[in-house]
Order: sequence, then structure tokens, then C-alpha cells
Amino acid sequence: MSSAPMTGQILLDTSALNLVKKDVDNIYNYKFKEAEEEYSKIVRLYPGHPIVYLLRGMMTYWQNYPMLHTSPSHVNFEDDMHECIKISEKNTNPAYAPEYLLADLCARGMLLMFYDDNDLIMEVTHLTMSTYKNIRRAFDFTSKSTDLFYFTGIYNYYRETFPKAYPVYRSLAFLFPRGNIETGLKQLQTAALNSIVIKAESASLLAWIYLSFENKLPESTHYCSILHENYPDNASFFSMYLRNLLLMKNYDETEKLISSYSDVGDKFFQAQLEIIKGILEEKKYRNYKLAEEYYIKGINDISIFGKYGNEYSAYAYFGLSRISDDNGEKHTRKTYRKEALKLADFKKINFDK
Repeated sequence: MSSAPMTGQILLDTSALNLVKKDVDNIYNYKFKEAEEEYSKIVRLYPGHPIVYLLRGMMTYWQNYPMLHTSPSHVNFEDDMHECIKISEKNTNPAYAPEYLLADLCARGMLLMFYDDNDLIMEVTHLTMSTYKNIRRAFDFTSKSTDLFYFTGIYNYYRETFPKAYPVYRSLAFLFPRGNIETGLKQLQTAALNSIVIKAESASLLAWIYLSFENKLPESTHYCSILHENYPDNASFFSMYLRNLLLMKNYDETEKLISSYSDVGDKFFQAQLEIIKGILEEKKYRNYKLAEEYYIKGINDISIFGKYGNEYSAYAYFGLSRISDDNGEKHTRKTYRKEALKLADFKKINFDK
């Protein structure tokens, strides 16, 4: 075998593609030792390929999730993602275009998540503007890579729904070609079923879309279930599943899953779990005093994670508002509810019913 760096055609290399799939699955399932082993094999085969930077950045991101901008690990993560984009953009070989475009868009997507979750608005704006042309290119290559359906699906769906959910963006949306909601959902479903790198992200996005935009809780829970089944050690996916079970009032199954959970020292998930236990105590057992204790502890514990903790903090404040109302404390009820509404992106996801 030649010792020269191989820089393209992973999509046509079945053995390498299987390594990538195993590596990504291990990353999302928090099996980082196994992920490192697969990653080393990929680097030996394709040392000059942008995907090696993408995969290393993904490992850094999930090993340090939720990644705060104050965390030293963000430097390596950003460096790897920017290097991935840099190498991808230098490609001039048409045969490599699909996989280099995929690597580029994946890196941009990871960076945008990180910037948005840390309220780095300028970085989000700059990267979004430079990403648009590559998303439009993705429409030309979906037959070469199923993963690219994730990006075409995002465009088709959010081009139509985002301006409706956030009217402030309506005037900006007119600058871009129309999308199609149903087509977007079908493309995301295709990516969730058949993609290599973006399978978990596709299912996660569908779970969120069906919950927040489509108001279809059973469909959202379906994808949460798939994520938990495929990646049982991923605490983020586990918390999503527990939340949906609570929304469906499936308290017994929620409690059963919590009892089977073994503490792995994930402080962010532990804080979420405090709030989930608060919802259980409030809704299943009507033990408002204990629920209040869980809510307050959860809010305090999750506060160090910044915007990452807003969603679950909102759930806790909604709960405290309900408990205050039951206690006849009208002023406190209003105060808690105001705080919940400030933190919640989607106000109807509140466990009030």
C-alpha cells in the first residue's frame, strides 16, 4: 500500500466507511476509548482527509458536553472544525466534491450549535452567511451521500417554519428561495434512517421539530426512543426521552428508567434529572414539597451551564409556578411563571396539563 496521504473517496471505500460509522456510533454512545481506536485506523488510511478533523472535533465536543465557551476544550474543538472547513474548501477535484462538501457542512453545523448554545451571536451570523452557498450545493449531491439530506431537509423545513415561529426574520427569509415543509421532513427522515455521520443528529432534530414546531408528541417520542435505544449511554438523548415520557404522562416508565440509571458523574445530566424527579413528584405523587426541593436544586445546579440549562430551568420554574398557585401564593406564581417564559423557547412545552 502507498504511504502517500489519501485525501478523498472515502464514500467509495466500504471498509473505511464502516470505520467512520463505527467511530461516529461510539462517539454518540460515549464510548470514547473505542472511538479513539477506530479513529486511529481512519487517520492511518486517510491522514489528509478533512473527516479526520471533523471526527476529532466531534469527540472533543461530546466528551466535554455541554461545551461552554469558558472551557479550555473549546479551543481544540474550534481549531479542528475550522481546519476541516479549510481543507474542504481547497478541494478542486470534482470526484471528491460530495464527501468534502459533507465534511464542510458537518463542521459548520457543529460550530453553529456551539456558537448558538453559547450566545456568540456575531460568530453565528458570520458563519451562517458563509454556509448558505454550501447548503444550496448540497441539493446537487444527495444522490452521492444520504447524509446531505440532513442539510437539504433543514433548509426546506426551516425556510418555511422559522419565519412563522420568529416573525422578526420574515423580511430576511424573502431573500432566500422557498422551501417545502413536507419535503424537508421526508429528507430528514431519510437521513435519520440511512446516513452515516448525521444519523443521530437527524433523529435528534426530528424529535425536536415534532415536539416544538409540529406539536406531534408521539412522533417526537418515537425518535427519542430510537436515540435512546441506539445510544443508551448518551445522557443527552436519555434526558430527551425522559422528558417526552413525562409529557406523555408515562410516569411509571419514566421512573423505571431512572431507577435503572447508574451515576456516571455527569453533572449536567444530574441537574436535569433533579428537575425530572421534581416533575414526577409533582405530577405522579402530588408531593409538592419534595417537588419544590427538586426544582430549586435543579435550577441551582444547572445554572453553571448557561444557555444549555435554559430549557430545563424553564420546566422547573413552570413547576414552581404551579405549586405556588396551589399554595395560594399569587405573586410568587407570577414571578416564577415570568422567569419560565423568559427562558423557554417554546412556551407550550411546560407540563401544565
